[in-house]
Amino acid sequence: MQDTSPAEIVSTPVDGVDVLGALSPSRASDFMTCPLMYRYRTIDRLPERPSLDAVRGTVVHKVLEDLFDLPAVDRTSDRAAELLVPSWDALREQAPELDEMFGGEGVDVAGWLASCREVLARYFTLEDPRRLEPAERELYVEALLDSKLLLRGFVDRLDVAPDGRIRVVDYKTGNSSPPEFEAKALFQMRFYALVIWRTRGVIPSVLQLVYLGNGEILRYEPDEADLLATERKVEAVWRAIEECRATADWQPSRSRLCSWCSYQEHCPEFGGTVLPMPVRLPVPDPAGDLDTDEGITAQP
Repeated sequence: MQDTSPAEIVSTPVDGVDVLGALSPSRASDFMTCPLMYRYRTIDRLPERPSLDAVRGTVVHKVLEDLFDLPAVDRTSDRAAELLVPSWDALREQAPELDEMFGGEGVDVAGWLASCREVLARYFTLEDPRRLEPAERELYVEALLDSKLLLRGFVDRLDVAPDGRIRVVDYKTGNSSPPEFEAKALFQMRFYALVIWRTRGVIPSVLQLVYLGNGEILRYEPDEADLLATERKVEAVWRAIEECRATADWQPSRSRLCSWCSYQEHCPEFGGTVLPMPVRLPVPDPAGDLDTDEGITAQP
């Protein structure tokens, strides 16, 4: 995979400002889930095994992005299916090691591509892309808070109505979250809404999570109080990260998400030994690779 993160490619230098650091919703969520995972992923930059679900998310996102390059009349389920294999081939060319995921027992490319087609077909039961003209797709956004913390990330889709109202849309190729986990699912969206508010001066009218796994849409209408609370939260997360960095104390936090973690062999929760901190710390992009749980691009 490429060594330079998408953020490093497109981010804007903040001239004359002593920036505290940078934070993306993915890396903030990593830290809140497990500080040790955050450390291994962002500071140590340990390699991670790709997963079929994550790669499916990357490919499906690319197809949905490219779909809107077509004339509206051509944005059909059949055309989306036709875009699938070229998108997969392009990703394989970028990351040939992805081929290693296949060939094992019960795992074959044809079956996996069929699951991608199923997810794409479900999208058309939720929206009609022939009636949509997104203002932005895969939009890189960043905002410098008064605290000098830089927030940044990539928005899947931004819809802008003629009257200026903004809808932030994010695709998830998994199932919708149970009610008790909805707040966590919406954190990413509130984060994006905060960045858009701080840069455009407009609070998005709707935050929309499109779950392609089970065909549900979660919509939320944020207000100023929501976004101010989100700002306080991300600043608190950054202070906690800095405390861990100062003390070199990155505690593991066990949860059901551990099943997907690549670092169990280095985690005391699973009988492993915590790796020593690197002797010479790299100068990390504190926002990491800026990926969501859907993607694998630019993984160090």
